[in-house]
Amino acid sequence: MKSLILFIFCTLSFELLGQHTLSGKVILDGQNETAFGASIYISELKTGTTADTLGNYRITGIPTGTYTIKVSYISMPAVTERNIKVGQNVVRDFTLKPGANSLDEVVVTGTMKEVSKLDSPVPVDIITSKFIYKNPVPSIFEGLSNVNGVRPQLNCNVCSTGDIHINGLEGPYTMVLIDGMPMVSGLSTVYGLSGIPNSLIERVEIVKGPASTLYGSEAVGGLINIITKNPSKAPIFSADMFSTTWRDYNVDLGVKFTAGKNTSSLLGISYFNYQNPIDKNKDGFTDLTLQNRISFFNKWSFDLRNNRQANIAARYYYEDRWGGEMTWNKSFRGGDQVYGESIYTKRFEVLGNYQLPTPEKITFQYSFSSHNQNSVYGHVPFLADQKIAFAQLLWDKEIGKHNLLFGTPFRYTFYNDNTTATKYLDGKDHPDKILLPGFFVQDEIKSGPHALLLGARYDYNSRHGSIFTPRLAYKFKFNQTDVVRLNIGRGFRIVNLFTEDHAALTGSRQVIVKEALNPEQSWNVNVNLVKKIVTGNSFIGFDASVFYTHFTNRILPDYDTNPNQIIYDNLDGYAVSKGVSLNLDFNFPFPLKIIAGGTYMENFQKENGVRFRPVLTEKFTGVWAISYEIQNAGLSFDYTGNIYGPMRLPVLSESDPRAKVSPIWSLQNIQITKKWDNGLEIYGGVKNLLNFTPPANSIARSKDPFDKNVKFDEQGQVIATPDNPYKLTFDPSYVYAPNQGIRGFLGMRYTLR
Repeated sequence: MKSLILFIFCTLSFELLGQHTLSGKVILDGQNETAFGASIYISELKTGTTADTLGNYRITGIPTGTYTIKVSYISMPAVTERNIKVGQNVVRDFTLKPGANSLDEVVVTGTMKEVSKLDSPVPVDIITSKFIYKNPVPSIFEGLSNVNGVRPQLNCNVCSTGDIHINGLEGPYTMVLIDGMPMVSGLSTVYGLSGIPNSLIERVEIVKGPASTLYGSEAVGGLINIITKNPSKAPIFSADMFSTTWRDYNVDLGVKFTAGKNTSSLLGISYFNYQNPIDKNKDGFTDLTLQNRISFFNKWSFDLRNNRQANIAARYYYEDRWGGEMTWNKSFRGGDQVYGESIYTKRFEVLGNYQLPTPEKITFQYSFSSHNQNSVYGHVPFLADQKIAFAQLLWDKEIGKHNLLFGTPFRYTFYNDNTTATKYLDGKDHPDKILLPGFFVQDEIKSGPHALLLGARYDYNSRHGSIFTPRLAYKFKFNQTDVVRLNIGRGFRIVNLFTEDHAALTGSRQVIVKEALNPEQSWNVNVNLVKKIVTGNSFIGFDASVFYTHFTNRILPDYDTNPNQIIYDNLDGYAVSKGVSLNLDFNFPFPLKIIAGGTYMENFQKENGVRFRPVLTEKFTGVWAISYEIQNAGLSFDYTGNIYGPMRLPVLSESDPRAKVSPIWSLQNIQITKKWDNGLEIYGGVKNLLNFTPPANSIARSKDPFDKNVKFDEQGQVIATPDNPYKLTFDPSYVYAPNQGIRGFLGMRYTLR
């Protein structure tokens, strides 16, 4: 008995002696901060812990052996140390350093300065190229459909043009930048979002809410900044090609080359072709607009003395698109026999920046765009030419705790078309020329966990006079994982309805402008909370926002007063956009990642005591992206989708048989990708799994697109006839979702680094 007790005691002692402790501290390099919430994980034992508020960690009960330790932290590249021998208690400290993998957490759009996303006082959403690849699309316009609170909106059933809605606000309230330059605006709001090669996009930054203090007019509802790759860091060669069962083809190519020790360049070509007319809903019209589009993009980067840099980029874009009756061809262009909408677009852009050789950090930014459009909508021609020149000096100056930014923007806009927009009372054509000089200052003050950003901008518009836009942002950083932000700002927008509202040009409605349109103004308040919960080798991210925007002088089209007219006028009252948004990000210790988000919003206008909801404004949206990876096999699976709540639709009258409110609808996709070590990827899947399409009668009187058989009374109202019992006119503006149903796709990517 004594021998048995002695044996058990010795065995327990041996086991206890074979169990050890790993402890230490995790710190952030160069930031004088500990990595609170960092994950420390032992791969072989599948166990780990997280660092406390002082960065300390401790893992107990480790058997004697050799292990691989992985340390990961939000916004930093993971650190992996192999062959760590544990034969006794071990103390090991880790230092996490910024690297290439942390670039996704660097943002510039909110403050015009490169800062980490967590440190930015302005909340910024980041969409990487990898996220876009989860559901391959031929243009960035469609690629934003899985971003929470952002919805690509089609504006025409015939030519499939559209714009980007943020938090339910119409496309003209969204400003689109390329590398921080206001390239996509005015006339190109409708047609300029296509043709940016996806293979050359580094990331997309989205700010929801007014940003007029830094970016001027149009940044009222929010802005989208498309940031292209740095030529010096881009792959030597990249290719992305795919096609769907509808026989549309997309090719993106990118090539990097060097022209000297300090000079590198990136050349990209994007080509999209669809020439297969399909009419599955049997309304006699093409379900998808036929397109032939090509875009060339070239960017140069120069490393100058004393770590200064300069960049210049140029893009040429050409597109030939048409949609209409299935029997249409170019011989019917502009006639009234067979209805078609045909648009030829030629666009040229150049943009760049140059850091001046001065002791102070002063940068000169510039851009120029030329947009020429030759189009017909049935028998109505629309010929337009727009040129925009932009330049500004930025002075970045730090004085103590004050991080100052001064800017002197100047913008010149030339616009001319063949409509009444550019005709004076003398009946002659007068191009519209607007000068817009301005000045802005921004001061970011940091004190411990507090950051306060103050900004103000003054612009003088040669048509509308002085415009003042202030902003305030406050950020409190509890620790490295939890942040709360408050943003208050004013926005303004100068409206040119013929360049922004496609409905003003299509169909048979008459455009009525009741008075000289004044600039729209808005005030916005946004409260944002970010929290990361780290558990072991996984984390959950919460990003919640509450927003409220109040508009005055708002300009919206009135489709209801007269079914034959679109009436534009400044709102005699006010409009409100408010709601709440939540994003969730789940990262698990096994290779599963879930990104999900939802936005509930309420948009309304109030005029003469009557409150009503604008058309094409949804109550709620939801998005998700679920990814699973089998690393050993090189396989990954992506399931992406969105869901939209009901929205009021632009019916012609009370007698219109089409539904006045859209149903809840969803677009869902699945993709399987096979990767090889040599940089080759093959991917394929199914788009629109639920096969959702709008009603077949979305186009009113599609059999009589020129209203030849419509009878009108002396007041211009439609008369009911046996052929037209619902008193309708031809109307393709009743659109809220794509007409493409379920379809398969197959593609290939290749990257040479």
